[in-house]
Amino acid sequence: MAADWQPGLFALPPGVDFAQEFVAGFLDRMAGQPPEAIARATIYANSGRTLTAIKAAFDACGALLLPRLRIVTDLGAGPAAAMAPLEAPLARRLQLGRLVAGLSLQRQDLAAGHSIPELAQSLSELMTEMQTEGCGPDALSRIDPGEHARHWQNALQFLGIAAGFYLREPPVDRAARQRAAAESVAANWAEGRDLPAAPVFVAGSTGSHGATRLFMQAVASLPNGAVVLPGFDFDQPDAIWDGLDHTAEDHPQARFAPLIRAAGYPSRWTDRAAPVPERNALMSLALRPAPVTEQWIADGPMLGDLEPATHELTLIEADTLGQEAETIALIMRDAVERMLPITLICADGGLVRRVTAALDRWHLVPDDSAGQPLPMTAPGLFLRQVAGLFGQPLTIDALLGLLKHPVTASGSDQLGRNDLLRLTRDLELKLRREGPVFPDGDELREWATRGDALQKVWAEWLAAVLDRIGALADDRAARPLADRAADHLALASDLAAGPGGQVAASRLWQGDDGAQAQSLLAHLTEHADQGPPMRPGDFADLLRTEMQPLAVRADPAFNHLIRFRGPREARTNAHGTVILAGLNEGGWPGSLEPDPWLSRQMRLEAGLTLPERRIGLAAHDFQQGMGADRVILTRARRDDTAETIPSRWLNRLTNLLDGLPDQGGKTALAQMRARGGNWLAMAAALARPEARVDPARRPAPIPPAPALTKLSATDVATLIRDPYAIYAKRVLGLRALDPLRPEPDAMLRGTALHMIVQCLLESRPDADTPPETLKARLLHITGEVLDEQVPWPSARAFWLARIAGIAERLVSDELARLQLGHPAVIERQQQMAVADTGLVLTAKPDRIDMLNDGRAQVYDYKSGAPPKDSDIEASEKQLLLEAVMVENGAFDSIGPSEVAGISYIQLGDKGETHDRSLPGDLMGDFWDRFVSLIRAYLSGDAGFAAMRSGTTSRFAGDYEHLARFGEWDLSDPAQPRKVGGDG
Repeated sequence: MAADWQPGLFALPPGVDFAQEFVAGFLDRMAGQPPEAIARATIYANSGRTLTAIKAAFDACGALLLPRLRIVTDLGAGPAAAMAPLEAPLARRLQLGRLVAGLSLQRQDLAAGHSIPELAQSLSELMTEMQTEGCGPDALSRIDPGEHARHWQNALQFLGIAAGFYLREPPVDRAARQRAAAESVAANWAEGRDLPAAPVFVAGSTGSHGATRLFMQAVASLPNGAVVLPGFDFDQPDAIWDGLDHTAEDHPQARFAPLIRAAGYPSRWTDRAAPVPERNALMSLALRPAPVTEQWIADGPMLGDLEPATHELTLIEADTLGQEAETIALIMRDAVERMLPITLICADGGLVRRVTAALDRWHLVPDDSAGQPLPMTAPGLFLRQVAGLFGQPLTIDALLGLLKHPVTASGSDQLGRNDLLRLTRDLELKLRREGPVFPDGDELREWATRGDALQKVWAEWLAAVLDRIGALADDRAARPLADRAADHLALASDLAAGPGGQVAASRLWQGDDGAQAQSLLAHLTEHADQGPPMRPGDFADLLRTEMQPLAVRADPAFNHLIRFRGPREARTNAHGTVILAGLNEGGWPGSLEPDPWLSRQMRLEAGLTLPERRIGLAAHDFQQGMGADRVILTRARRDDTAETIPSRWLNRLTNLLDGLPDQGGKTALAQMRARGGNWLAMAAALARPEARVDPARRPAPIPPAPALTKLSATDVATLIRDPYAIYAKRVLGLRALDPLRPEPDAMLRGTALHMIVQCLLESRPDADTPPETLKARLLHITGEVLDEQVPWPSARAFWLARIAGIAERLVSDELARLQLGHPAVIERQQQMAVADTGLVLTAKPDRIDMLNDGRAQVYDYKSGAPPKDSDIEASEKQLLLEAVMVENGAFDSIGPSEVAGISYIQLGDKGETHDRSLPGDLMGDFWDRFVSLIRAYLSGDAGFAAMRSGTTSRFAGDYEHLARFGEWDLSDPAQPRKVGGDG
């Protein structure tokens, strides 16, 4: 072969089209050979995507015989006749899961905070790395346990057991086979045995794994072998190369250092220069290993004028993730209009989804190589939702989320999608309004009798499903994985089939995503007997973990000019116009997850790579992306929660430019930001409405008279504080939906406590009842009411304990009240006409006692702090109005009676009774002012103002969005306006 093949290590700089240049260099070196010589050559690519790009580059060269194209991990397949069959990776993870399950029972401190599948996955990754790096069980013995904390000593002891099991011979894992094959090939070729007669090439690999690096070194040593490295930094000085050891794992070129030490400095594979050589030199200096400041000072002037290096660089620093996505979408839309291909390279899946949504404004669908993760597809989400039904009570929101899922009942021949959505909507309204908090089959059967025949069919099917789900609520113990998988599959199939349907006709297994989901569950079922017993949460984690690496190709009707690629694809796609997005710490590079098994020092002692290796690989991807013709760098200053930190590589670049003013660095950086600012301004202009919309005024609607015909005493406080809420509630008849997931909140607590007191009073205690008897009766009633009204065990126990804590005080005060009189009105609704207004005032007092002297005492129970006298003077008029109704004889059971006083009985805190002042002009000035207030609203003299003028504090309510609060504030005057009728 050609003389320049020795040593056989070659490279291409960042920014060139790697696949195209590799094929060009290959054909140049094969020139003059017969066509069959090309066919005998073998090319090993680092990944399937690189292999696809190389195939496309060969296709572009016209008709010729193709070489044998392989992926470097194919070495792990090995000659099947000579080795035991490969075991499925899932089976191996499940086997490790058995070990982890045993560990979690004996050493809960080691497994704390992690599920069994998570620990098994991380342990599997560690074992695979040990196989790839050629580290057997003896590698762990090189770690000195005494040098590490007790936690790591315990973990090391367990790892010895796991390694002895997992790293056994003969190798049954692809990683172990790859290492064995690489060692065998290297040894044979070094001794001149089994040398390949035809050329062998390795293309696109960085040698980041030990087995791959060993094979690459063996290929480079062949007289007809060549290794072509991607994104090689030809500008890096020899002194830097010499210093790249295990302490510089986060450097982008660190993976090449062992290859160079073994095979020598690489030659250029082709004469094609980088698109912007000056930028490659700039990035080489910016990414030098720390400390870099003194190197910048010494070598920075040698870069010369920085304008050529930064001319096609744009820096976009958006305020938010949404603004970043909108700006990226706008840049891509502009490129499409100019018929220019553009590539987005991003490590943040959330940002990619935001950009995809923003592009939909122009009906642009990107070519996303990552596809849609299986857990995010319809079948994947459905299977995850079903897995979440086990081991916990079914809540309203979980049920409705399941019923609204497009897979549910999609196989039914009795129920169409529209029918299902209509029935689900009706059921949702019923459950929000009436409950129960935890739906069951009996409630559905009762509800089925209220509707048509279709509702009856659907509700009976759903009731049977709920009976099954209800039985699963207590299924919290660890059970055999095969049983869990079978139960999950059976429930998912029945839910997907629907009434009278078949799962085969449903959406569950249809399409590419359905086929992948079905294959995954079949694979899991096949190997489930090798896994440990699992609790419901562990099985759900296992399902999610196994789904995560799988993806479904997105819409094939994509725009060929818009490409979305992952960082690892920068070596084959970083040419032309490239957007490097999400350049924040934690995004690109991603944060390093802690290793639960080995500390950093322990990994070094065992001969494993450091966690920073991932940072170095990401840095190499970034460096390759920066070599493209035109590069747009984007980041957001804030994410959804807090300020962000710029990516370390972006920080280095901006700091280097800012520190080289004599080379025009400051000017270049300012121009980069100015170009980015232009795009941000255009994106902001695009988001700005075409016409200005004036903010809403503070509303004060005046409906046609009479606005109200009935008003409760409890609503009067709202009428005083926020008349608009009464307008929305009583005039418009609007009601807020009950919550989708009811909680044991203050409203429920108040309702339950009122019911407890009502039941106690209706048991007719008297002053002679012994305190112990009355206390026991109170606690018994409390238990019964809480059992009936509060379905949350923890809330029941807490509220019962609070009542028990103040029971003696409540009983003592109650017996004292019974000495003075007896309850005459208990939770009874009554009404009274307000003279000359046409309004009926209604009230349902908690309690009115007739005293022994013939007068009445009005009580109100409060679960929270009772109103003060100042609150009553301002707005809390309920008890005063009830007192007026008593004196006017509105309560027929007691007739007109003089009111002795008003009091609040606190059913919380210390259980005290709080007396409040009763104005002497109750039937005079107080009543006249109330009637005047009512007349003003009923006649239209006053509008129902939102948060009435003069109110200095905001009252959160159900109608703020309707009043458009926020477009106006509490200092704005109300704008009365007639509504309805002819107004």
